[in-house]
Amino acid sequence: MQRLLIFIVISSCLFISCGKKLNDKDKQIIIGFTNMSDLVTVEYTMSKIVKANDQSAWYKLGDRKIAMSVMAYAKAGIDLSKITTNQVQQKNNAIEIQVPAAKLISLSIPPDEIKQEMVAIGGLRHQFSNEEKNDLLKQAETEMRSSMDSIGIIAKAEQNAKLFIEQFVKDLGYNKVNVVVNTQNK
Repeated sequence: MQRLLIFIVISSCLFISCGKKLNDKDKQIIIGFTNMSDLVTVEYTMSKIVKANDQSAWYKLGDRKIAMSVMAYAKAGIDLSKITTNQVQQKNNAIEIQVPAAKLISLSIPPDEIKQEMVAIGGLRHQFSNEEKNDLLKQAETEMRSSMDSIGIIAKAEQNAKLFIEQFVKDLGYNKVNVVVNTQNK
């Protein structure tokens, strides 16, 4: 749905404006797509294995071990609603647009993508409780969120957003477009 809306906006803009000088009407067209809010520019599938080893104390007989695999879907992009007319400037023959830094938009872990790979309960020990399993899943989510930068998801989202916006503005008839990522909000 979001992609369809983007293409409708782009195609209608092609018929509306082909001028070389940035005017208020063009500024409004350029920021008109900000009503879409989040623009997802990358989607990654991530997997994580989390383990717990409950070492037995002197008063407990046996160990407890568990390993769970988690599959998650991460979407990243930019928040288009943060682009204002002040961030669209014409300098000489070029247009410069400042866009917000990319961010993680969603990280979903479907329940059917969580698998208990291994459980070893020794002696007279109790099974892992649902609360303990949920804590492991929270740990997996936290580790996935913290690895977004090192994997390069955020950088790729920024790169794709810059390419999208540059092409969008070029389709309006402008030849020189410079898209700058505002890193102050990172």
